Amino acid sequence: MPFTTLQESIERHFSAGGAANSDPDAMTAFLALRGALESGQLRSASPDPAAPTGWRVNAWVKQGILLGFRLGALEEFQAGELSFVDKHTYPARHFGVSHGVRVVPGGSSIRSGAYVARSVVCMPPMYINAGAYVDEGTMVDSHALVGSCAQIGKRVHLSAAAQIGGVLEPINASPVVIEDDVLVGGNSGVYEGTIVRKGAVLAAGTILTRGTPVFDLVNGTILRATADLPLIIPENAVVVPGSRAVSKGKGQEWGLSLYAPVIVKYRDEKTDLSTTLEDLLR
Repeated sequence: MPFTTLQESIERHFSAGGAANSDPDAMTAFLALRGALESGQLRSASPDPAAPTGWRVNAWVKQGILLGFRLGALEEFQAGELSFVDKHTYPARHFGVSHGVRVVPGGSSIRSGAYVARSVVCMPPMYINAGAYVDEGTMVDSHALVGSCAQIGKRVHLSAAAQIGGVLEPINASPVVIEDDVLVGGNSGVYEGTIVRKGAVLAAGTILTRGTPVFDLVNGTILRATADLPLIIPENAVVVPGSRAVSKGKGQEWGLSLYAPVIVKYRDEKTDLSTTLEDLLR
């Protein structure tokens, strides 16, 4: 069905609440949405140069994802010796050679409704949730999570145990966006709609949230989210975990420091040379 018609149908059934559960047209609309998400034709957020952040949230797509949870009934799934219980509207995806996605054995799972492009590499165990978008040439390493509706660009490396948070609700909230050619170091976490611009490097252990100020040593500025905009990490920024001293009260008396991510440089040829190992692993 045309996307304008699909949008109208999703919005109508979402607004109907529990009444949609007994309407077969609601399931038809959801399955069409899920198929469009898996093929990459629809996204929960899309690049938009006219938007303040460069990204436009497609709230109705998020409504459709939530509709799928509402319509779903618990069902047992069998995979060899293992069994799982989940909503029947969101089974695990299955990939064949024709998909061009490399899913290495060892306990990984990709939920229906997630888009995974050709040449993506999935190292076990990892998880990609419904509504996520993972573009070409990206590696999702062991114990990494791509949350619901998160947008991952081309040639990104999500290193071991990297956590990319999901933002499904509220439906008009921007999801986490990792743009092209970003390196997310091991044990890093990016949450609450943070946008990491292309070419940036997050060193191991970096945590970014909406409430996290980022100290840019190169430009002498402090980056923060605002009421209207999420935290945005600039293009080619190299971010490392740091700390700042507590300057008053018991914190000062006890010599305490608080976590503070720091931009120590902007990516150059030397930084690029240190990441050429990516190509050898793909």
